[in-house]
Amino acid sequence: MRSTSSTIRTHRAARTAAAVAAGALALSLTACGGSNDKKSSSEHSSKDTETGTTVTLPKLNGATLEVAAVWTGAEQKNFKKVLGEFEKRTGAKVTFVPAQDPIINFLGSKIAGGQPPDVALLPQPGAIKQAVQNKWAKPLGAEAQAQLSKNYSQGWQDIGKVDGKEYGVYYKAANKSLIWYNAKVFENAGAQEPKTWKDLLTTAQKVYDSGVTPFSVGGADGWTLTDWFENVYLSQAGPEKYDQLAQHKIKWTDPSVKDALTTLAQIWGKKDYIAGGPDGALQTEFPASVTQTFTGGDQPKAGMVFEGDFAQVNIAETKATVGTDAKVFPFPAVGGSAPVVSGGDAAVVLKDSKAAQALVTFLASPDAATIQAKLGGYLSPNKSVPDSAYPNAVQQKIAKALVAAGDNFRFDMSDQAPQAFGGTPGKGEWKDLQDFLKNPTDVAGTQAKLEKDAAAAYGG
Repeated sequence: MRSTSSTIRTHRAARTAAAVAAGALALSLTACGGSNDKKSSSEHSSKDTETGTTVTLPKLNGATLEVAAVWTGAEQKNFKKVLGEFEKRTGAKVTFVPAQDPIINFLGSKIAGGQPPDVALLPQPGAIKQAVQNKWAKPLGAEAQAQLSKNYSQGWQDIGKVDGKEYGVYYKAANKSLIWYNAKVFENAGAQEPKTWKDLLTTAQKVYDSGVTPFSVGGADGWTLTDWFENVYLSQAGPEKYDQLAQHKIKWTDPSVKDALTTLAQIWGKKDYIAGGPDGALQTEFPASVTQTFTGGDQPKAGMVFEGDFAQVNIAETKATVGTDAKVFPFPAVGGSAPVVSGGDAAVVLKDSKAAQALVTFLASPDAATIQAKLGGYLSPNKSVPDSAYPNAVQQKIAKALVAAGDNFRFDMSDQAPQAFGGTPGKGEWKDLQDFLKNPTDVAGTQAKLEKDAAAAYGG
């Protein structure tokens, strides 16, 4: 779904969201601001929420379900614990089906073979729309919609809608406006957490001068590069332009895109600023881009890595401790305000049944999200999840920032695009930005390729 009323917002709203995010994420703060926190504490102290029994589920003895998602590793393992709680409470048997990117293609082959999963977790609003257009997706039932109305801001509800009907439960979210850093590297370099892009370049130079490469970039995964672009573009061009480009109402040859790519090249164009240089980055997958930032003692392969809150899953695979060894700051302001970019995975019913509807109802409740929140490396847009469910102060502040932003976030631009442009490995925006990382002097050529691929995917 690429166009909802909730996505057309003002510069003022974006600045408010950015201020909230920056305040909530500042690790130097010992307390987070006033009335919102008091309200949050009182709301989250309810016995029902803490005991994880806020939603009544039917008995489903003998029912079987398949749930498909692209999650792997710890993310998949933790989600299976949530499914285990659903099994325990309902008597149903749930099987996790590992999917491949792009998940729409994976589901298409399953459906063509007559074996669709009952529920799928879709990582793009565009994928939800495509599933509806293909007549694969089924509308959410009354119980699931009731949980959405109770637990989610209107913006998160709207992103799951197609043609006014609710199809998606955003079970997992991401704050994609974060830069993680090796605290020891910053200490040795005398570097400070930057507030602006100019400050970031200064910080990077200090890290470089100390003998450590500033940035780790997971360029083998094209989606990480789209996230870099989106944060720069949102802050520099502003939310109105962001919405227009997301809907392809302006072309990728627009001067605002040139400005953002030129800004990106201030980092991507300095080979010594990127671990392994561009060629090395293009061979580095996202998990390795994180772990190599927090291994190697005083001489890791890089001092900083940009990506969302979910990077904590990968940090946990190292000896680094989040909040002490691994710290985080909001993506710096390139223009007048810092960006607030979010992403997420929505549960969509493909085979309508009492059991499938019960599962998405469970996933829309705080019960499910609270289980996974406690396991770390996870963020929920569900405002009824208690702050105390998150395992450390860093994660709690990131979660507060997302919920406090309300409707004033911008959803990941590439996730709003048709999957052929914004969500397919080796094609479209992913490939075009990988090529730009390799040759960041070719701004005009990159714009032309982006526009050609976007026009084909959007249909003109």
